[in-house]
Amino acid sequence: MSQLPLCVDCDGTLIRTDLLHESMFRLFKESPFSLLSVPFWWMRGKAYLKQKIAERVSIDAATLPYHEEFLAYLQQQKSAGRQLVLATASARPYAEAIAQHVQLFDAVHATENGANLSSQRKAERLVQLYGERGFVYAGNAKPDLQVWKCAASAILVDTPSSVRQEARELCSIEQEFDSHRPWSAYLKAMRLHQWLKNVLVMVPLLAAHRFTDIDSLAQAGLAFLAYGLCASSVYLLNDLLDLPADRAHLRKRKRPFASGDLPLLQGAMLIPLLLLGAVGIATLLPIKFALVLGAYYLTTLAYSLWLKNRVMVDVILLAALYTFRIIAGAAATGIEPSFWLLAFSMFVFLSLAMVKRYAELHAVLQQHKTTAAGRGYHVDDLPLLANMGSASGYLSILVMALFVNSEDVHKLYAQPTLLWLVLPLLLFWISRIWMKTHRGEMHDDPVVFAARDRTSLIVAGLCALVFGAASGGRLLP
Repeated sequence: MSQLPLCVDCDGTLIRTDLLHESMFRLFKESPFSLLSVPFWWMRGKAYLKQKIAERVSIDAATLPYHEEFLAYLQQQKSAGRQLVLATASARPYAEAIAQHVQLFDAVHATENGANLSSQRKAERLVQLYGERGFVYAGNAKPDLQVWKCAASAILVDTPSSVRQEARELCSIEQEFDSHRPWSAYLKAMRLHQWLKNVLVMVPLLAAHRFTDIDSLAQAGLAFLAYGLCASSVYLLNDLLDLPADRAHLRKRKRPFASGDLPLLQGAMLIPLLLLGAVGIATLLPIKFALVLGAYYLTTLAYSLWLKNRVMVDVILLAALYTFRIIAGAAATGIEPSFWLLAFSMFVFLSLAMVKRYAELHAVLQQHKTTAAGRGYHVDDLPLLANMGSASGYLSILVMALFVNSEDVHKLYAQPTLLWLVLPLLLFWISRIWMKTHRGEMHDDPVVFAARDRTSLIVAGLCALVFGAASGGRLLP
């Protein structure tokens, strides 16, 4: 039986993703308005839909998440002289690209000429070519049951338990492969660690000395939760739209969707659920907060779809998205954000946005590449990014110095002169952040890095002590 041709499914079997879903997200990113045509293509059949998408969107077969254990088995079978056949419902251009990359298959059968090669149609094609019970079939999903009815034996790859049981009743099992997909992958995809950035909604409370106001604290807490759910929804969408670039990245290729740890369709279903949760919480807060949250979401959507690869526009938007959180906190608590707070936040977050881009570009340089996938920067831009980013960071400290020397400071602080001690602490922190980034030691979002970095936490604690001493117990009701 081992010498029978081995016919291999692609989506979910050879690769740990679905090419139709992949290509639709790619189409959405490259040409969002083309999605308006998708329902009309679908009405003409699934094969026509796949054909039209394949005409507009290409795939990089080299970066797809292959099932490594199963691929190694196929290589072993090929070395033993077994005939291997790729039989997939994916469009032929995609199937040919994958076959060309893995260099294992003697023949390729795929969706083409109006025929969607799935389920019963695939079974009929394979029986026509190899005869009833004349082949072994490797698959993973319910549509493959129709093929296993006609196969001599089955190879099960990441097959759900219900499908696995039915397959065993239809034919013998030659091999089973099962990748462990941990539940923690959902939490990782939501990037809960990035929720640390949403602590920025508390900044207006702290700046206005209202952190003892229980009602304001409750409102800020709700704003934190709403922003977290909204941001997670955005992160999922961003990851689904950015799959090719993530897979070309040294660290991002390990993200749940890029690596195949989570099905893309499940991510697409989570996006609106998380967003609805954020909207539901926003209804409990002032309308201004909902408007800011909506502006944040639309800005992030524009960033993900069009502006992420626009040089300089991207970092300015990233700085704005950080500042949105501060404005949202002010809107939730009814606090008017001061000019000083907004000016400081824009400069310091522009610096941190450039830290993020510099770190990504530095990693590209270490890989001996010249450009970052999905970005508009070149490695030659590294010195310029460092100059602009550090200058922006020092400008934020200048804003702080002007605030300390302003009339406004006397309204909030009994001993404003003590605030001068904050300036050398900030100078040290900004300089250290850029030094670590220049050395290639910045491996995370800089705000998340600061929340985990011991030295940054010590600096933050010292700044808090200075602000507390300067306030002299002066709190607003």
